[in-house]
Amino acid sequence: MVTEKLVLNQSGSPEFVFRVFTNVPEFQALLFTLFLLLYLMILCGNTAIIWVVCTHSSLRTPMYFFLGSLSLLEICYTTDVVPLMLSNIFGAQNPISLSGCGTQMFFFVTLGSTDCFLLAVMAYDRYVAICHPLHYSLIMTQNLCIQMVLGSLGLALFLSLQLTALIFTLPFCGHHREINHFLCDVPPVLRLACADIHVHQAVLYVVGILVLTVPFLLICISYVFIASTILRMRSAEGRQRAFSTCSSHLTVVLLQYGCCSLVYLRPRSSTSEDEDRQIALVYTFVTPLLNPLIYTLRNKDVKGALRTCTFHKAV
Repeated sequence: MVTEKLVLNQSGSPEFVFRVFTNVPEFQALLFTLFLLLYLMILCGNTAIIWVVCTHSSLRTPMYFFLGSLSLLEICYTTDVVPLMLSNIFGAQNPISLSGCGTQMFFFVTLGSTDCFLLAVMAYDRYVAICHPLHYSLIMTQNLCIQMVLGSLGLALFLSLQLTALIFTLPFCGHHREINHFLCDVPPVLRLACADIHVHQAVLYVVGILVLTVPFLLICISYVFIASTILRMRSAEGRQRAFSTCSSHLTVVLLQYGCCSLVYLRPRSSTSEDEDRQIALVYTFVTPLLNPLIYTLRNKDVKGALRTCTFHKAV
């Protein structure tokens, strides 16, 4: 009888709904305005970086090619999440189909993983530039830079496809399944499965290690060599310049990897759905917003290029 009832529940068109942030109309309007403004700022800031990198000849170097690629990723990353989030913020609980949820999860995991891999690639670029400056142009060729970006995207696509396909082979109980989140992320969707998920959680940890732990260790190794080289520099100006270009990257790395590790690598017993949702707000809004701000405020080349472009526009 129980099995027959479960089959009936699964036979309908499966849908998910997202839990609302608040039912108070005033707070809903405030959150909608805040998130919309943050989203527009993310779009404008990252678009400005892409525009200035593409149009300013002095920024056509591997470092800025990677920075432009990172900004494009941030735009796609937030666009995958925020529009749907805004449409559900007023408590309507518009359902999303099983295929729609799987599609959002696939792109979210793909873009987020590519982001992490690209940060590791940027650390390698800084390592070559600081530790092997005379061979930099020979090592970091245009073809290699394109291959590293495409390789990061290809590996992320492979891992995301495997993880998403594995998760959506699970049965989900009930017709309307409420996700305690604002997007179809892996942990909250797994909690709705009415089957044993130990294997799926193990796969999630393996993917988390490949996406977060391994690239972070490579970044740390790169910065050990970078720090050693910087400390041996005789010129204070050279040390300051090297430290400035690295500190911007390190700030983004610590924020991105720190928040993602808290969600995906913590033991399930020590996590709560509400905490995961709050942390997800950081890497959905704060990191993509800080990326252009950090690199703009701490990078003289980007600031100079932006001023030049703005001045020419005004003239």
